[in-house]
Amino acid sequence: MREIRIHVDAPLVPDSELTLPPDAARHVARVLRLKAGQSLTLFNGRGGEYAATIVDVARREVRVQVDAHDPVERESPLAITLVQAVSRGKHMDYTLQKAVELGVQRIVPVLSEHGQVRLDDQRTQNKQSHWHGIIVSACEQSGRNRLPELQAPCPFDDWLAAAADTDASRLLLEPLSDRRLRGLPTPTAGIVLVSGPEGGFSPAERDAALAAGCNGIGLGPRVLRTETAAPAAIMACQALWGDLG
Repeated sequence: MREIRIHVDAPLVPDSELTLPPDAARHVARVLRLKAGQSLTLFNGRGGEYAATIVDVARREVRVQVDAHDPVERESPLAITLVQAVSRGKHMDYTLQKAVELGVQRIVPVLSEHGQVRLDDQRTQNKQSHWHGIIVSACEQSGRNRLPELQAPCPFDDWLAAAADTDASRLLLEPLSDRRLRGLPTPTAGIVLVSGPEGGFSPAERDAALAAGCNGIGLGPRVLRTETAAPAAIMACQALWGDLG
């Protein structure tokens, strides 16, 4: 039977009883349909995980006994930031899910000229909440005990200006570039992967990124869709310099 992992946004104390927050309780009781006496693993994103046992499942609350803390960490030694142009609906969800499973530490959604998504304040708030849920679910599934940082969406030009002083290697994914990851020196201060929307970055955005210090990188002879380009790049980076393979 697979391990059941639940993220709890609350302090976790060994040898204590805890009433799960409403979202976690709903997931345990209505989605997973767990019963009293069953075991699960809790984590709160602050490091390590906790064995736990369900004490009671009521209509509106679930109580668990929190047991020992295991300080296990499954974070990659390679710090990867994904700067992802916001794409439509499920495309963005897929990208974020796989990026988290593959070990990114930070996600920066950016708004680009060719992007087909426009966000006002309310939609931004809704998207942030939805994306956070995607991240939590991916951490539960993949065994990660720390949630990647999710920054607020911003215009691509604003991100370029703010990232000018970073020491990380900034890599702009370009389908037609002949430059490959395997030809780069081993990064010493992490990697920033910049991935465009469905229509790609505009020529002006590309030129601005290169002028700001990004290096154009191709992933091979085939053109990848926006939802697969970033996960493919993350996987390649992890295989070369991280903890995959």
